[in-house]
Amino acid sequence: MKKNPIILTILSFSLLAGACSGSDSDKKAGKTEETPLVKVETVSNRDVNQVGTYTATVEPDLINNISASAPNRIKQIYVDEGMRVSAGQRLVVLDDVNTSTYEPQVDNAKANLKNVQVDYNRAVELLKIGGGTKQQVDQMEIQLINAKNALASAERTLRNVRENTVLTSPISGVVTVRNYDPGDMTGSLPILTVARTQPVKIAINVSESELAKVRRGMPAIVTFDTYGDEIFNGSVTLVSPTVDQASRTFGVEVTLPNSDNRILPGMFGRVQLSLGTAMHVVVPDKAVVKQPGSGNHYVYVLNPDNTVSYNKVELGQRLGDSYELISGVESGSQVVVDGQARLANGKKVKVAK
Repeated sequence: MKKNPIILTILSFSLLAGACSGSDSDKKAGKTEETPLVKVETVSNRDVNQVGTYTATVEPDLINNISASAPNRIKQIYVDEGMRVSAGQRLVVLDDVNTSTYEPQVDNAKANLKNVQVDYNRAVELLKIGGGTKQQVDQMEIQLINAKNALASAERTLRNVRENTVLTSPISGVVTVRNYDPGDMTGSLPILTVARTQPVKIAINVSESELAKVRRGMPAIVTFDTYGDEIFNGSVTLVSPTVDQASRTFGVEVTLPNSDNRILPGMFGRVQLSLGTAMHVVVPDKAVVKQPGSGNHYVYVLNPDNTVSYNKVELGQRLGDSYELISGVESGSQVVVDGQARLANGKKVKVAK
């Protein structure tokens, strides 16, 4: 079959035109990619309030372990974990079998003291009428002193036994631990643990560079996940004078009044301390680019030749719709706030007016 020369000529011109057209389009597209359009803003130093933020767990102000002085059987426990108790409140009753053992010892000591006292008085009277000697009186006085000491010791022992038969709370607080049940024999563990929660404290660690800015009595703001954005006001009550060798930090204790008992031991808290001010560059949050797959952040800075530099930055605090920069961008720089998606380090750009 013969091909028509006219048709072949037309097809050739069409293909050539298409190729030329495609080449022109590609050139235009390539030119657009090479010169992205961006928006920039000039940034500068600003006085920024320095706020130290720390996380820690709430601790009771004081912990008291309720234990028996000697192994004994538990007759009754009046409280359980989570219950609030008052100072002097009865918590535990133990078997009083030891009481009956020590009561006769006190009675015997009293009787012995009475007899020795009578003999001493008689020796003193005999000495007055010449029927005795000073040596006899001195010997009887020593026996009298020993008898008094023996009675005091027996009474003290009985008192301790009685006190350890009914155990009371020495402080007001919350029962945080209960290790035994009625009928158990007491052992090495405390029967109960009572924690004082008015006030409570939070122990945090501050770096060496922050230590000079922290002092006793300075205010602290504390928030808890349990209460959302609600603010609790406390103060620094202790600054450790020694450094932790492992973490190179100093211990700081923050105390909160907790008059309404809403803050409980074990709660997770965030503490904020005001550490003065510092002059740092502040950039719009739109200028900050996070590198995927890492925790690094970058900002594109416009150079005088209309190229951009991909500067790694150290973020400080978020300030509304801006970020404080600790390092990475100089004051007076122009940073890209729109159009970063098509940029790369050293890329030439066109700045939108």
